[in-house]
Amino acid sequence: MKKHDIFDLYTDYLITSFGATTATGSSSLVDKAISHDQITRFLSQQELTFKDLWKVIKKEVRQIETDGGVLIFDDTIQEKPHSKENDLICWHYDHTVSRSVKGINLLNCLYYSKEVSLPVAFELVKKPFNFVM
Repeated sequence: MKKHDIFDLYTDYLITSFGATTATGSSSLVDKAISHDQITRFLSQQELTFKDLWKVIKKEVRQIETDGGVLIFDDTIQEKPHSKENDLICWHYDHTVSRSVKGINLLNCLYYSKEVSLPVAFELVKKPFNFVM
């Protein structure tokens, strides 16, 4: 099976799932036409970036693009209080709770037009330097 087919099937699985998702769950959903090992290897072979997302979503964005379309930026912090600190999992100020929390900080960018929102970019905030207070 081609990489693009695995990508399409797995992303459809993620979009339509309401609970926890796994490579094994995805494999069983397609009657093991794709093994969970194939999915795991696909996901671990490279770090996907916003450029990869743009290649996938560009056609849909162009279909809804208008002069009144807007880009919406938002950040979110996924708390990881029990995980070890590293470049990705570290301390970030969370304005929703007015304190610093340990977790992953994700910056999202959506394109909104014709009452449709599409993700067009993302950035995982990494802090290569640790500061002791």
